[in-house]
Amino acid sequence: MIRVVVTGAHGKMGRETVKTVWNADDMELVGAVDGYGEGTDVGLLIEAGQVGIKLEKDIEEVLRRVRPDVAVDFTGPEAVYNNALTYLRNRVRPVIGTTGMSQQQIKEIVDQSERACLGGLIAPNFAIGALLMIKFAAEAVRHLPHVEIIEMHHDQKIDAPSGTAIKTAEAILERRGSEFHQGLAAELEKIRGARGGDFANGIRIHSVRLPGLVAHQEVLFGGLGQTLTIRHDSITRESFMPGVLLGIRKAMHLERVVYGLDKLLFES
Repeated sequence: MIRVVVTGAHGKMGRETVKTVWNADDMELVGAVDGYGEGTDVGLLIEAGQVGIKLEKDIEEVLRRVRPDVAVDFTGPEAVYNNALTYLRNRVRPVIGTTGMSQQQIKEIVDQSERACLGGLIAPNFAIGALLMIKFAAEAVRHLPHVEIIEMHHDQKIDAPSGTAIKTAEAILERRGSEFHQGLAAELEKIRGARGGDFANGIRIHSVRLPGLVAHQEVLFGGLGQTLTIRHDSITRESFMPGVLLGIRKAMHLERVVYGLDKLLFES
């Protein structure tokens, strides 16, 4: 059995993860951490009744006491980096779905995991369909190099652009190459930010935050007399759970933290 702690367990993604791990035949939920709801039995959060595992605030104390194999993190961009270092320091494999870390922070986590010979995963998106969207977009840009990204999320998401949009732009730029640059050099924004954020070489990312949304993204390509749109929609948070389970299971056999579930899905 894989022993799992969920951090950010009181949030919407955390609750879905708690329920999924609780119902997995090869996993044991051994702890739950969140700054909210301390003392609440997590069974009440997933409509399972009292299960004897209560929400706690102190990550390090929980890790030292219950000795999990994996910690799944759905906290926030202000906490996740230090959380990741705490997991590695306690020899717990991190499976991180929280976005908002810088590339330098991600690199430091990967480097520390390599020194510790400890596996894990940082995944901007756990939905299999979203990973396929990124893969298809990286293929399409070989033929239609003019591209922009529109990502849409619920209005409680703090960071923008989303980790998925950044991962998409990285994949597109890697496949397209750094020599190509799209857009007008003399472009004039009458309202600052109207053209979105320039990721690199003219690849624009636009972020939408509205109630009623969960997680959605369009990758728009333009060519001579034609356009192509590749879109993915997560309708419910259940869409992320098969990827979370895959990440937990794969982390047990890795020797360093991997950035992107696609590395495990398409390259293993």
